[in-house]
Amino acid sequence: MAIRLQDYEQIVGREEIAELSAFAERVRNKRLQNINSTAVGGGVAEILTRLVPLLGELGIEATWDVIKGDQAFFNITKAFHNALHGHPEEITREMLDHFQANTEANLGSLDLNGDVIVVHDPQPAGLILKKKEIGRRWIWRCHIDVSSPNPEVWNFLRPLVDQYDASVFSMPDFARDLAIPQYMVPPSIDPLSDKNKPLSQDTIQDVLDKYELDSTRPILTQISRFDRLKDPLGVIAAYRLVKRNYDCQLLLAGGGAPDDPEGEVVLREVQEAAASDPDIHVCLLPPFSDLEINALVRGSTVVMQKSIKEGFGLTVSEALWKKKPVVGGRVGGIKLQILNGVTGFLVHSPEGAARRTMQLLANPGLRQTMGENGHLHVKQNFLLTRHLKDYLFLMLSLDHPDEDIVQFYQA
Repeated sequence: MAIRLQDYEQIVGREEIAELSAFAERVRNKRLQNINSTAVGGGVAEILTRLVPLLGELGIEATWDVIKGDQAFFNITKAFHNALHGHPEEITREMLDHFQANTEANLGSLDLNGDVIVVHDPQPAGLILKKKEIGRRWIWRCHIDVSSPNPEVWNFLRPLVDQYDASVFSMPDFARDLAIPQYMVPPSIDPLSDKNKPLSQDTIQDVLDKYELDSTRPILTQISRFDRLKDPLGVIAAYRLVKRNYDCQLLLAGGGAPDDPEGEVVLREVQEAAASDPDIHVCLLPPFSDLEINALVRGSTVVMQKSIKEGFGLTVSEALWKKKPVVGGRVGGIKLQILNGVTGFLVHSPEGAARRTMQLLANPGLRQTMGENGHLHVKQNFLLTRHLKDYLFLMLSLDHPDEDIVQFYQA
């Protein structure tokens, strides 16, 4: 059964839903077109899957298109991704030329028909070259941390980004000095999706049994793509320190994405590191495993997200929504979601992650309190309905580019 906007009333209240409808009235004559690099895998695709239909229900003609690219293109954009996070990468002239050639191919095949066109992340950023021909309002939505990028890649991208009408970042720390207005729009989770909706204890137990996890012993879990920046090997190191004192299990589970060719390599590294310990469960989940991910997190004792670099890390909000305390790296958007000592713990190292995890395992009351705090924090800040409102505000603000204050209601 399709989820409707009114279904969220039970979570956020009637006034919030009415306010969304009121703001939507101001932009119902506009078409909103989203463009990204993959239809499945990763937080951007997951958000758009939920956001686009609800915008449509509000009367906004919202669409979503995906660019095309060969394997070489996605290898290059993965290198761009790592470089923009500050990771050392060799970027050659041939790579930049191939990126531009792929952009030109997409410019020739994509129907750019939105009144407002939202281009997500670096992969399709070059589509802005069409702006001189067709006009429209263009937004570059950057989901990654570009605060300390590889200069070569940033100097290549910035002339493209500066041609947009506005940029959007997940938090102020991610932004760069640009010639265009910048907005803050954190990502969000859908509390009614298969990944986040309530589940029965029997369903949770069935999934734990399927993956041979023992519900009578503590389960430490990290859900993420197999990416070095998510530091799965660091999670294994932390688990081994915890294992000296607690008879626990570790679950490392996640899926792949077509625009992340490094995933298979990292998965093999993790499997090799875990091979000698039957209590380490490494699971490559197929697409659309949301219900199982939901059950695995709900069956866990402590959730980890020990990223070295992070765009936002929605797996943190997903766990907090399920009232699970989270131990996460003090990076990126994790710092907005984990209020240190309140909804979980922020750490810098495997040793720190192990120490905080043992503190949680030793104190069930602390786990419960942090879980309740985390659920409330997500409800107030990181749900899909807030994201919808931010997009409506963003569309409205483009109609008032020189105004600091916009009057939405008549006195």
